[in-house]
Amino acid sequence: MKKFLFGLLALVFAEIALFIVIGNAIGVLYTLLLIISTSVVGLLIAKQRGTKSVQDIQKSLQQGQPPAVAMIETFMIFIGGALLALPGFITDIIGLLFILGITRKLFKPVIFYFLRKRMKKGQVVILQR
Repeated sequence: MKKFLFGLLALVFAEIALFIVIGNAIGVLYTLLLIISTSVVGLLIAKQRGTKSVQDIQKSLQQGQPPAVAMIETFMIFIGGALLALPGFITDIIGLLFILGITRKLFKPVIFYFLRKRMKKGQVVILQR
């Protein structure tokens, strides 16, 4: 928990420093417009890709296949969209990496490894209703 809080605090300080640097380079108004435009464009992309991803989950379920990959992709798109909604350049870059298909393929093995590791330790519980 301490590592998470320290990482979050470091991210906030890095975002503030980057705001200052970019604000000095291009001006405050353009910096604000850039932040707002990246958030809006990113959220529109996340909405479009998220809708397709949810449809992929439904399609997998209708075909009787486990929707694990589609669920991971939907989760990644949701996290990417949330990061894009936050003001900041670092969070925008990370959010775009989670939304873009090419980079999402790079993150999937890491997420599957993390989930398998948690399941072996008994830290992941799957409930069926």
